[in-house]
Amino acid sequence: MTRLMILFLLVLSYTFSKAEEKVFNLMGTYAIIDLEDEQKIYETYRYLREIEDLLSDYKDDSEISLINKMAGKKPVKVSPITFEVVEKSMEICKLTKGAFDITVGSITINHRRLKMIDIKTAEKLVNCNDIVLDYKQNTVFLKKKHMAIDLGGIGKGFAIEKAYEKISTSKGFIAIAGDLKVWGHQRNIGIYNPIDKSVVAVGLNKRDFCLSTSGNYFQNHIIGKKTDILQVSVVYEECSFTDAISTGIFAMNEKERKKFLENATFGYLIIYQDGRVEFNKKLLEYFEYLTFKPF
Repeated sequence: MTRLMILFLLVLSYTFSKAEEKVFNLMGTYAIIDLEDEQKIYETYRYLREIEDLLSDYKDDSEISLINKMAGKKPVKVSPITFEVVEKSMEICKLTKGAFDITVGSITINHRRLKMIDIKTAEKLVNCNDIVLDYKQNTVFLKKKHMAIDLGGIGKGFAIEKAYEKISTSKGFIAIAGDLKVWGHQRNIGIYNPIDKSVVAVGLNKRDFCLSTSGNYFQNHIIGKKTDILQVSVVYEECSFTDAISTGIFAMNEKERKKFLENATFGYLIIYQDGRVEFNKKLLEYFEYLTFKPF
């Protein structure tokens, strides 16, 4: 996590209860939790840590790491949380026609990080259809040896959504890196501009929503087609969706992206490498006003 991203989070954090806003180290980055009750803030943080312990492929004893170790061998019985995020990931994989695919872990984990397999072998193993879910036994199975799940493209948004469901407060704000949820109140929300390291747009939310932003300028972690996109931001009601969809859009080629966005039911803003900015009318429905900053 760079200082630049920390500042980005703080830009987003125009709060309704400044005294109660807390910043935590979480999921390899920084998180802001802003609730009216300080005890609730720490309860939320502990719950987010529990989710991280289940889903992080950097933790050897996590359920995701165990699934990856058992790839091609046997199914792994998992918690409802892990089962749910894998199930949601498979749904979005199908929705995006494979542009978003958590089995990219064969590349990001087993090839890049662990150096277990070569790139050609890793690429052949990326296929969400080779994940088997057993709804009766609550197990997850990867059909082929050296397959791996990497939840980097959905995990933060999923964790935010689960925390929101659990704490059940009337208003609040949670942000983890480029993913956030605001509910029960209005606040200024900014969308980061990687070109001049400021914001490309800022506005007051009209209703509760999630916003997720994906790009490869901090870590080259999104695997996909060669793209002319610099950054994608997606706005919708559910954070697992916004996180995964922003990743999926970034991974699509131009033709796939254009077709996918034709009838989008969510708001989006795309910054291209040449400086162009594209957004749809749906984006404006989530803001009382949205001011675009020149750059």
